[in-house]
Formats: sequence, C-alpha cells, structure tokens
Amino acid sequence: MQEAKNTARSLVRLGYDGRVYKTFRGHLARERFEHEVRVLKYLEKQGCSFVPRVLEADPESLHLVTSNCGKRVDHLSEDKLRQIYAELEQYGVRHEDPYIRNVTYDARQGRFCLIDFEFATILDQPDLGPPPPEPDPADMGPRGW
Repeated sequence: MQEAKNTARSLVRLGYDGRVYKTFRGHLARERFEHEVRVLKYLEKQGCSFVPRVLEADPESLHLVTSNCGKRVDHLSEDKLRQIYAELEQYGVRHEDPYIRNVTYDARQGRFCLIDFEFATILDQPDLGPPPPEPDPADMGPRGW
C-alpha cells in the first residue's frame, strides 16, 4: 500500500487493489468516522457518482475502506472549483471544506470527484445526528491535507 496522507486526524493509504483505506484518529475521531460514513451512504442513496463508495466500515477500529476516486488535483480554476462543490449540493450535501485538496480526477469517469466528507452537512436532513466537527487547521498538514 502507498501512504497518501498521514496527519493527526487520519492515516490514508491507497491499496494496490484500487481501494482507499482510511483510519481515523485524534480529535473526535469516532464522530468524524461515523459522520463520514453517514454522508457517503446518503450520497450513494442519492445517486451521486462522483464521490467514494463505502466498501467496509469498522466502527471498532475506526477504519473505513472506500472506492478510489482518482488522483489528487493540483491546479483548478476558482470557477471550476465552485462548480464542482455546487454540483454536490444538488445531491443534498454541502461539503464544508471546499478546497482543492478534496478534489480528485477520475480518468475512468472522465470527471472531477470529491473526497473527505468528515465535515459535510446533509442539507435536507439536519436531524440526522450530531453536527459535524469543525476542521482543525492545525491538522491540515503542509499542503492543507
């Protein structure tokens, strides 16, 4: 496996099997894990095709396995960035961390995708659980992820 991200909040590795392995840790790890799983399953039910799919979720180890949504994007116009996040809202979710660090490009789909839903808001079901925790800027790393 290749390490993709290693911060105080999470360890993310890309498997040779094409899956993404994310282990939550640090501040409010359980809440962030539960929230990301909840949001991703909601988006799947809504038919959103440009986000990861939950393949496995282990609440004991706070370990999440998802489909891979392509490679990280380094450059994108502000207009295109806003457009991608606005498209997500059509599926009833606001990302709440709308930066390029959460955009990937999936060559198989031929489109930009979004990742990392720990802080997202489900717009049409505000009573779905506790509010998502706020991002901690100290945990963002040198590139912001």
